Amino acid sequence: MRTTVGIIGAGPAGLLLARLLHNAGIDSVVLEGRDRAYVEQRQRAGILEQGTVDVLREAGAAERMDREGLPHDGIELRFDKRRHRVDFPALTGGRSVMVYAQTEVCKDLIALQLAEGGPLLFEAQALAVEGAETESPSVRFRHEGREDVLDCDYVVACDGSWGVGRKAVPADVSQVFERTYPFGWLGILADVAPSHDELVYARHDRGFALLSMRSPSVSRAYLQVPEGTNADDWSDEEIWDELDRRLETSDGWKLERGPITSKSVTPMRSYVHEPMRHGRLFLAGDAAHIVPPTGAKGLNLAVGDVVTFARALTHRHKTGSTELLDAYSETCLRRVWQAERFSYAMTTMLHRAPDATPFDDRVQRAGLDRITASRAAETDLAEGYTGFPLD
Repeated sequence: MRTTVGIIGAGPAGLLLARLLHNAGIDSVVLEGRDRAYVEQRQRAGILEQGTVDVLREAGAAERMDREGLPHDGIELRFDKRRHRVDFPALTGGRSVMVYAQTEVCKDLIALQLAEGGPLLFEAQALAVEGAETESPSVRFRHEGREDVLDCDYVVACDGSWGVGRKAVPADVSQVFERTYPFGWLGILADVAPSHDELVYARHDRGFALLSMRSPSVSRAYLQVPEGTNADDWSDEEIWDELDRRLETSDGWKLERGPITSKSVTPMRSYVHEPMRHGRLFLAGDAAHIVPPTGAKGLNLAVGDVVTFARALTHRHKTGSTELLDAYSETCLRRVWQAERFSYAMTTMLHRAPDATPFDDRVQRAGLDRITASRAAETDLAEGYTGFPLD
């Protein structure tokens, strides 16, 4: 089997890249180790930056998002029982975000790929990337019980932090920058209408809480919990009680409760692998970087990566110049590190560390006070949250 671009992974990054290449007249093959049902059901991010929304629209992949997604023009910060709304359009020149789950993005892109695009092989396990330093790299994979080889001009690894893509970059040229956090997020899905029409980020002495949503009838919420927590150790009543405590306000706001249909714990980690390119192997999304979810950046960073690659390869086909492909890693990393900075700042401002001192608590409150009192500080948050430029 041969193609121009071999894509490993059918998450939103790999699927969107295939769509962008298809629209540019460049052929690709997508290899996904899991089955279709798994890809379409795995719960991940739910916030799409303005740039991601724009890209999906330009790619012809936004019909259902525009019909069912929930546009959001701001978030609410809560601390010391106080509430402060951050108005995104007023602070960013009109930019906002969209609540539309990653599962739905994947469903839309899978349907388009199967109807209009190149091959998308499910249950095709990538085993190795070979020949990355040559002009004809390949992906060795197993599909339907036998091994096969996908010969390519380029390989883009969108296969996550533990995939074969990153492992194909030699250790002597790799640099890893990493920070782990001593807490995680206990996340729930509940069959109850959201208690607020925008996301609520709460800093509390007992820990962080986030009130989110998936639809007008399904709520999503998170609690900061100690690292290593088992979600099953929390009863539904305990979860709702703790959310009540951490989200409490002085104006009588009420949290609506309902049946919890899913709960899990997400660890918190910051990670960057440099470079994001080795020869004709390009890393995208979680294969190259991970951010704590506080800043709502993971999926959006992956979109930035594949947009950068698609533009660079299209430029190569039109002009013969490899200038943009050669600059891929540097271009992506500028945006990645800004997102890492933003996500780290949001995480450390809103979460209470297990060893936090009274000094640490005062610094957190001062940071939040600064945002509520300074338009410049509030604008910095709004610009970071709605997304850094894709150019």
